[in-house]
Amino acid sequence: MRLRTALAAASGALALIVTLPTSAAAAEGAFAYTFSGLDGSPLTAVLHDPEAGCHTLPEVADPGSSSPAHSPRNRTDAYVLVFTEPDCTGDSFTLRPHTGYGSERLKLRSILVTS
Repeated sequence: MRLRTALAAASGALALIVTLPTSAAAAEGAFAYTFSGLDGSPLTAVLHDPEAGCHTLPEVADPGSSSPAHSPRNRTDAYVLVFTEPDCTGDSFTLRPHTGYGSERLKLRSILVTS
């Protein structure tokens, strides 16, 4: 009887371990971009180890009240697509891992981190 109980408990524990959700894939490294502050001065923001998926950049999320960010630097280990509009819409440009960058002419409001 004890063998059946132990076997049932072990099977239950194994089933719980197998069904635990895993964390979403994250790119390792930093993604940086420049945006204009309230007084017009350039400020830099950095996303450290961004999760895979779409990220609207909070400082430039509203096209009606802010100018887009620019000069992105991809120092992550993943490809990052930068988009001209929020929610990963509009024109896009791909930045390669570790060394991808864009000039002040490359405008962005959201990014898509690949896994």
